[in-house]
Amino acid sequence: MVLTELSPTKMNNTFTKKNLNNLNSENINWNLIQKEMKDKLGTEIYESWLKKINFIEDLNNYILLSVPTRFIRDWITSRYLDQILQIVRNYKKNIIRIEFKIVDKETTGSNEKITNTQNFENTEKISFIKDSYLQYNRIDPNKRFDNFLTGSSNKLAFEASLKVSENISHYNPLYIYGGVGMGKTHLLNSIGLETKKNNKVMFISAERFMYQFVKSIKSNDMVKFKEYFRNTDILLIDDIQFMNGKEAMQEEFFHTFNALLEKGSQIIVSADRAPSKLSRIQERIKSRFSGGLVVDIQKPDFDLRKKIVEFKTDELNKLYTDHIKISREIQDYISTEVTGSIRELVGAINRIISFSRIYKKVPNLSETKIILKDLLNLSENKVTIDLIQTLVCKFFKISKNEMLSSRRSRYLVRPRQTAIYLTKILTSKSLPEIGREFSNRDHTTIIHSVKTIEKLKEKDPEMLQNIDKLKNHILYNNKDNEI
Repeated sequence: MVLTELSPTKMNNTFTKKNLNNLNSENINWNLIQKEMKDKLGTEIYESWLKKINFIEDLNNYILLSVPTRFIRDWITSRYLDQILQIVRNYKKNIIRIEFKIVDKETTGSNEKITNTQNFENTEKISFIKDSYLQYNRIDPNKRFDNFLTGSSNKLAFEASLKVSENISHYNPLYIYGGVGMGKTHLLNSIGLETKKNNKVMFISAERFMYQFVKSIKSNDMVKFKEYFRNTDILLIDDIQFMNGKEAMQEEFFHTFNALLEKGSQIIVSADRAPSKLSRIQERIKSRFSGGLVVDIQKPDFDLRKKIVEFKTDELNKLYTDHIKISREIQDYISTEVTGSIRELVGAINRIISFSRIYKKVPNLSETKIILKDLLNLSENKVTIDLIQTLVCKFFKISKNEMLSSRRSRYLVRPRQTAIYLTKILTSKSLPEIGREFSNRDHTTIIHSVKTIEKLKEKDPEMLQNIDKLKNHILYNNKDNEI
C-alpha cells in the first residue's frame, strides 16, 4: 500500500473546511461499522486490532480515523484496509479512501474530543494509504544468508549478495540469473532481510510490479506509483523475464531504474537467463543490466547436492517427533541421481519423509527409485519397447522370435504378458501402439495381459520380485540386480 503523510499545513487547510466541534457525522454510524467489522473479520481480529480504531471525522469523499500507535496503523492497513473500506462504503458509497491519525490516549485522554486544528498540528502527521503495495512486500524470515548452502555453483552469487548487503551500491545493479529452483529468490530475500534494518526496502516480483503499474494507470494514480517505487533505498525485483513484451511497463521501469541509480539506491534483479538472452526486452534495459555485476547460479554439483540433502534431512528429522531416519544409502542415491535443481532435491527428501510417515517405515532403494521416478535424471525415450522385450527375453531365457510368435505355450505366455505389462507402465505408448509392437495383437489382448500380471503380483511374491528386478534394470540399468 502507498504510505504518504499530509503536512501540518495541508492538514490545517483540510480540517478548517468543517466545524471540528461537530465530530459525529450524520452519514457515518461508526458503531454499526464496528459491529459489521466484528461479524465479517471475526472476534479475535476485532478485539486484537480493529477495536482500537476510533472515528474522528467524515470529510467529503474520505474519512479520518485514529489509532494509538504507528505499528497498529501499519498492521491494519497492510491486512484489513480493503475490507474496512468496503464495509464503510456500504454505509456511504462516495467514500474512496481512509486516512489514519496516530492519537496516543495516554497523552490526550481517552474521552477527550479534538476541538481545534491546533491539536492536529501538534501531533503526528496523518498517514494516507490508498493502494495496496505493502502487502506484496513481505520478506520471508526463513530465507536468510545463514541457511543458504553454498558450493562452487552458487558461491559467486552468494558472495556478491552478501557484499551488496554490507555496502549498498557497491555493485549496481546486481543481476542474478539461473534456472528454476536454484536459490535466486532465497538470495534476494536474504538481501532484503539484511538491508531493511537501516533502509527502505521494496521486494517485488516483475509480475506484481506489472499489476501495480496497470492498476495505477486505470485509477489515474501514476504519481503515487512513481513516488513509491522511486523513493526506495533498495529495490529487489524477482523474475524480471516476465516483463517481456510489455512496452509501456518497460518504459516506466527504465525511468524508475535511472532515477534510483541517480539517487544512489541499490537495485538487485533476478532472472532465468543472462541479460543478453532476455527476449522482447528493450535493448537499453538489457544494456543497463549488463552494466552492473552479472552472476549466474549453475546446477548444484555433487558436493553441494550432498550437503543440501544432509542439511534438509536433519532439519526434517528435528521437525517430526517420530524421528524417521533416512539411510545414508538413500541420501547418497538422491544426491547422485537428482541433478536438476535444489528445489527438486528438497522435493525428493520431502517425498521420502512423507512415504516414511505414512507407511511407518523408511523405503528401501527399490521403493525410493519408484517414489522418485519423475525426478530422476532419466528421459522416457531411453525406455523403448525393443529394450523391454530384449531384457525380458534375456531374463526368461527365451528368444524374441518366440515371444512375438503366436504360440501359446505357458513358458512363452508369461514372459509375453510381463513384457506387455512393463511396456504399459514404463512408456506412454497407447494400447494399439503396444499391440502393433507385439506382432499386431489386439488391444483387448494387451488389456488382458496387464490385468493378469497385476493380479499375479498381488498373489505371487516371486512374480512381484521378478517385476521389480526387471523394472529396475530397464529404468536404471541396475547392475546390482543382474538378469
